[in-house]
Amino acid sequence: MIKGLHHNAYRCRDSEETRRFYEGFLGLPLVHSFEIRQTKSGRATSALHTFYRLDDGSFLAFFEVPDQPFEFKDQHDFDLHIALEVAHENLAAMLAKGRAAGIESRGIADHGFIDSIYFRDPNGYVIELTARRPGHDAAMDPAGGAARATLDAWQAAKAVAPADSTP
Repeated sequence: MIKGLHHNAYRCRDSEETRRFYEGFLGLPLVHSFEIRQTKSGRATSALHTFYRLDDGSFLAFFEVPDQPFEFKDQHDFDLHIALEVAHENLAAMLAKGRAAGIESRGIADHGFIDSIYFRDPNGYVIELTARRPGHDAAMDPAGGAARATLDAWQAAKAVAPADSTP
């Protein structure tokens, strides 16, 4: 039934500042934008919705909504991040590009099945560029059963752990 991801949408502080990062720095083309003047419930609003295309045909999208409060903050990786896949040979070059541009840049992190670098976009979101390592497909194969076993062990450990600690 579900064919794939069409888009993920996030709030942005400023659409042009966001475009400079996603199109100018990351190279994702701005492919569509439209203004929203009225919500489906009939309330007047002023929003701009923009879409950036990834090579697989999916999109990252953003809403700039000046009349609607939103708490922009530097997100922690564990709370929210956007991971985009790149070829392994692009990691070092993109990390250097981010540092040269004065963008908060971290990495390269070895996660076993992927290697990743991290940037912070102008809205406070963590952007991860990740490249597959040998063994990636086996690690992500649902038939392997490791994901469910790890989840079950985590849940069991939480059940016996004191309420204020994490396994």
